[in-house]
Amino acid sequence: MARESCPTVKNILLLDSEGKRVAVKYYSDDWPTNSAKLAFEKFVFTKTLKSNARVEAEIAMFENNIVIYKFFQDLHFFVTRGDDENELILATVVQGFFDAVALLLRNTVDKREALENLDLILLCLDEIVDGGLIDHNG
Repeated sequence: MARESCPTVKNILLLDSEGKRVAVKYYSDDWPTNSAKLAFEKFVFTKTLKSNARVEAEIAMFENNIVIYKFFQDLHFFVTRGDDENELILATVVQGFFDAVALLLRNTVDKREALENLDLILLCLDEIVDGGLIDHNG
C-alpha cells in the first residue's frame, strides 16, 4: 500500500491530570526540539482541560492540527494529525489506545498503574502506530 494512502498520526500523548508526561511518542518533525514538544503538550492540555471528554472522545483544532482526546481518571489520551486527515480514523485510534491500555492495566486505568506498566504502554504505542502510520493490521 502506498504511504500516501495510509492514515498517519503526528503524535500520541498520554498525560496525567496536571499535564505531565506519562508516555508520549512523536512521529513528525513539526516539533523538532524537546522544548517544542513540551510546549505543545502544555498547550493542548491547557486548551482541553475544561472539556468533558470523559464520556466519549472530543475533537479540537489547534495550530493546523486535529487533536482527538479522551480523559479517564487521572489520565488524558491525545492523538494528533494534520488538518487534512479524517477525524473518524483518529477517534478510532484514541479509543483503541484507551481500550488497549485498559486491557493491559486490567481496567485499573490510572497514573500509578500506567507508570508501573510503562513498558507495556510503550509497546502498545509501537503496535498501534509504526513510524507515524496507523497499523491497521494490529
